[in-house]
Amino acid sequence: MQPHKPSQVEPAVDTHSANLHNADTSSVLARYIEQFIDAWERHAEQAPVLSQFLPANDGGLRRLILVELIKVDLEYRWLHRDQPKRLSEYLHDHPELQSQAIPPDLIYEEFHIRRQCGLEIDPEEYLTDFPEHADSLRQLLGLKDEYQSTLVTRPKTSVTLDAIEAGETIDDFDLVLPLGRGAFARVFLARQKSMQRLVAVKISADHGTEPQTLAQLDHDYIVRVFDQRQVEADVLRLLYMQYLPGGTLESVVERVQQTPEDQRTGQILLDAIDATLEKRGEIRPSDSSIRQQLAEMSWTDTVAWLGSRLAAALDYAHRRQVLHRDIKPANVLLTAEGVPKLGDFNISFSEQVSGTTAAAYFGGSMAYMSPEQIEACLPGTGRTPDELDGRSDIYALGVMLWELLTGARPFDDNVNAGWANAMETMLQTRHRGVPPEVIARLPRDCPAALRRVLLRCLEPDREHRWSDGGILHQQFELCLDAHARELVDPPPESWRLRLRAYAVPVVVALNLIPNAISAIFNYQYNRRQIVEQLQDATQKFDLIQGIINGVAFPLGIALVGWLAWRSVRGLRVLARTGSCPPDDVPAIRRDVLRLGGRTAMICLAEWIIAGIAYPISIHLAAGSMPPSAYLHFIGSLVICGLVATAYPFFGVTSYAVRSVYPAMLQSCPGGPADVRELKRLDQRLSRYLVVAASVPLMAISGLSLVRPAGNVDGHLQLLEQAVCLGGIVGFGLAYHFYRQLQGDLAALLRIVAPRHRDASIEAGVFG
Repeated sequence: MQPHKPSQVEPAVDTHSANLHNADTSSVLARYIEQFIDAWERHAEQAPVLSQFLPANDGGLRRLILVELIKVDLEYRWLHRDQPKRLSEYLHDHPELQSQAIPPDLIYEEFHIRRQCGLEIDPEEYLTDFPEHADSLRQLLGLKDEYQSTLVTRPKTSVTLDAIEAGETIDDFDLVLPLGRGAFARVFLARQKSMQRLVAVKISADHGTEPQTLAQLDHDYIVRVFDQRQVEADVLRLLYMQYLPGGTLESVVERVQQTPEDQRTGQILLDAIDATLEKRGEIRPSDSSIRQQLAEMSWTDTVAWLGSRLAAALDYAHRRQVLHRDIKPANVLLTAEGVPKLGDFNISFSEQVSGTTAAAYFGGSMAYMSPEQIEACLPGTGRTPDELDGRSDIYALGVMLWELLTGARPFDDNVNAGWANAMETMLQTRHRGVPPEVIARLPRDCPAALRRVLLRCLEPDREHRWSDGGILHQQFELCLDAHARELVDPPPESWRLRLRAYAVPVVVALNLIPNAISAIFNYQYNRRQIVEQLQDATQKFDLIQGIINGVAFPLGIALVGWLAWRSVRGLRVLARTGSCPPDDVPAIRRDVLRLGGRTAMICLAEWIIAGIAYPISIHLAAGSMPPSAYLHFIGSLVICGLVATAYPFFGVTSYAVRSVYPAMLQSCPGGPADVRELKRLDQRLSRYLVVAASVPLMAISGLSLVRPAGNVDGHLQLLEQAVCLGGIVGFGLAYHFYRQLQGDLAALLRIVAPRHRDASIEAGVFG
C-alpha cells in the first residue's frame, strides 16, 4: 500500500519549501522519502526508525528531510498500521526540531490525519499547544474542509505506476508481461514497435541518473541498456534494455534453500531458470554448451563461475568510476543459458555524470551492505557516502555469493531489540567478521580456495579486502582450476603447506645432499684412482681435500641460505601483514622462480673452481702427475658438477613452484612479469633435464675411457657402477619432477594470466 497521491495545491502557509527551489535538492529529498516509504512497505510488523533515514550532516537539508519524513511516518502509523504517534513524541525524539519554530504545515498534517482516523479534534487544542503559530494555524485549519497533503516532494508516479497493466501501450512499447516491481518502478516485457524486438522496460519516476550511468557500460556481464524515453504527461521515464528471460539469482537462492546440501549441483541454476522460462512462456535452449557445462559442475564450482563473471563486471564498472551500491540476488539477471548479468544501477553513482553527488545515492539493501556503507547511512559515524569505493561492492558480492553457496547470508540480521538499534547491531556484527560457527557450515566439498576468497571479500576492514574486481575475477578463476587451487590452497596435511615455514633449511638441504654425495664420490674415486698411485701423496691429498671442502661447503651453504632467505622474504611479509608491498611483489616472486637456477649455478661455480684447484694443489704438493691423472680429475669433477647442478635445480625449483610461489598468489595476484618468468622457467626445465640425462652417460662412457688399461680395481668398478645406477635413478626422478613442473607451470600460467573467455557465446541476447 502506498500513501495517497498528494495534491498539486500548495498549502496556504509553507515555512520551509523555500529551500527547494534548487532542482537537485528536490531530487535528493524525493529519494529520501522514497527510501523511507520503501522501508514501511517492506516491513509489515515493525516501524522503521526515522532517524536512520536522515543524512549525517546537521545543516538545513537534514531538518527539511526530517519534517517531510515525519509526515510520511504519521500517515503510515495512523492510517495504515495502527501505531499512532503524536507530534509531541517526535519533538522529544528529535530535539533539533525545537531549534527553530516547528513548521505549521507539520501541525496541520497531524491534525487532519487524526481526523481521518475518526477522532473528534478541536482546533483550539492546537492553538493552545502552539500559540506562536496561532495566526497561521487559524488560516490552515479553517481554510478547507478537504485534507490536502503538505508534503513538499513525494513520488508523483506511485498511483500512476500502480495503474499500469500488461496489455497497455506506452509510447513505443506494447507491454506484454510484468517481470517485476520495486518500491518505485515496474518492469515489463515489452515489444518495441519501431524496432520489432522484445525488450525489458523499466517504468519509474523521471529522476536519477541510471540511464546516463548505464550508457557508459558495455560489458558482457552487465545488462545492456539501449535508451530511455520520457512520458512527460505522467512524469514517467521508460528505460528499455536487453531482455533476459532467465529471471534473477533470487529464485536460485530460493531453490538452494529447498535443496539438501548433498544434492546441490549446477543443475539447480538451470532448474531455476527453466522454471522462470516456463512461467514466461519461453522455450528452453537446446544444444547449449554452457548449459551442458553448468549441469556437470558441482555447486561450489557453479558459485565460483558466477562470481568470476560478476567480479569482471564490477571491475569494468569500477574502472569507469561507476559504483553499483546495491549488489543483491534480485539485481543479477540471468540469460536462458545461465550467464549472469549485473543490472539495476538505480542507486549507483558515477563521477562522470555531471550534477550528481555520492550523497544523493547512498542507499542499498541493508543485508548486503559493507560496514562502511552502513556507517555512511548512520549519523554521527563520521563516514560520508562519497568515501565509499569499489571495495564496498566487493563486500556485497561476497555476501550474495555466500548466500548463494549456503542458502543463508553470513550474518544473522534478526534484530530483536527493535528498529532503534537495528543498524548499530548490524554494524557491530559485520565488524566482528564472519562467525566461526557460520564458517563451519560451509559445504563439505567447498574448496579451501573458495572459502579463502569469500572470507576476504567479507573482511570488515576494506584495506584487507580484494582491492578491485579484476583481482577477484582472477581468484575465482583460480577456484575453478582444480590443479591451480590445489597448489595455492593445499590441504592442511600437505607437505607443501607444512614446509613453507622452513624455506631456508629446505633449500639448503636440497643443495647440500647431492653436493655431499658428489664430494664423497669425488674423494673416493680420485684417491683410489690417482692419489694412491702417487708416492707420498695420500696425506697431502687428504689435507687439500679438507681445505677445499672446508671452504667450499660453508661458503656454498651461506650463499644458498642467503638466496633462499632473500627469495622467500615475501612469505614473512605475507604472514605478518596478510599482503605484500605492491612495489616489491614482482621482484620477490621473480627471485622465488629463479631460486633453483641460482642455487644450481652456485654449486656449479664451486665445482668448476674445485676442478681447477685440485690438480694444481696436487701438482704443487706431489710433483708432476701422468696425463691420465688429470683426465681422471676432469672426468670425475665433470660428473660431480653435473650432479650438483641438475638435481638441486629440480629439487629447489619443485619446492619453490609447488610450495612457496603459490602462497604468494593468495594475496598478491600475478601479472605480466609473472607470465614472463613462468614461461622462461618452463624453457629452462628442458635444458636442465638434458643435464640430468648426461650424468649416467658420462659415468658409463667417461670414467671407463679414462681408466688405465688393465685396471680391475673392484672398489673402483663398484664406484663406477654406483654412479651409473645412481645417475639412471636420478634421471628418472628429474624426469618425474620435469613432467610435474610442466603441469604446475601450466596451471600457474592459467591463473596469473587468465584468458577471458569469449563471452559472445554467453551473451544470450534475446530480441
